[in-house]
Order: sequence, then structure tokens, then C-alpha cells
Amino acid sequence: MSETSVSRADRRFVTLAERIVEPTAFTCNEWMSRPDVVPCRELLLVRATMEPGRSHPFHCHPTREEIIYVISGRAEQWCGTEHRILGPGEMVLIPKGEVHGTYNPHSEPLVFLAILSPCEAPGPDVVDRAGEVPWRDLRERNHLPPCE
Repeated sequence: MSETSVSRADRRFVTLAERIVEPTAFTCNEWMSRPDVVPCRELLLVRATMEPGRSHPFHCHPTREEIIYVISGRAEQWCGTEHRILGPGEMVLIPKGEVHGTYNPHSEPLVFLAILSPCEAPGPDVVDRAGEVPWRDLRERNHLPPCE
């Protein structure tokens, strides 16, 4: 069977041509594992590129845990009210329901993998918390530069 004739139901390998590219307000996402790419049940995998000065502000995933793994650039990564600057090869584990945010106040693009589980979780997928206390001014109180 040739690469081009493999159906999604039988796909185990994903080429660049088969990924799903999805621009969002926060990042440009390249989906490698989700139900419309491969027959996954437990794992979602997206490679995200965040331009300098951008962010995915504070939010949570009520029914999924997440790993964010930095490929290149640097992430100002929040998990709860704690943050770290993560570089290539570093990651954070975000438990289900934990408020978190990813910010790129740096001069280079940030590229990271987000791995979420389970794949087929009940909604909502994402809940915005950026306008709520204590999240709405947490970065400002920590004297961090603004990001969109």
C-alpha cells in the first residue's frame, strides 16, 4: 500500500503533507495526532509556533492533562501562579483543570509540542481564565513585559 492510499483509519505515520495546519489567535498549530489525522483515542499532539510578543493567556483544560515541551526559543511558562523560563529540551506537566499560560516576550519565535490526554474528553476543551483574579494582572504584578 503506498503512502498516499493509506486511509486515516489505518494511518500510523504522519507526513508533513498529512498534518493539519491551523492558525489561531495565539499560535500556528500543526496537528500531528488528533482523530481527523490518525485513529487516536488517548493522545493529542500539536506542534505550535508562537511569534515574539504573542501568548496563549491564562486558561485551563478541565478534562485533559497537558505536557508542553519546548523545541526552540524560550517560553515564559506558567502553571498555576508559578512560572519558569523554559528552553529547548525542557517541559512542564499541567494537571487537569490547572490554570496555565504560555507567553513569548522574547525576540525569537517559540516552537513547542503540546501533548494532551485523553483525546476524546468531554468539553469544554479550553476555559479562558485571563480576565479573572488573580490571572488578569499576575504578569504585570511580576513586572513582566506585555504580550498580545
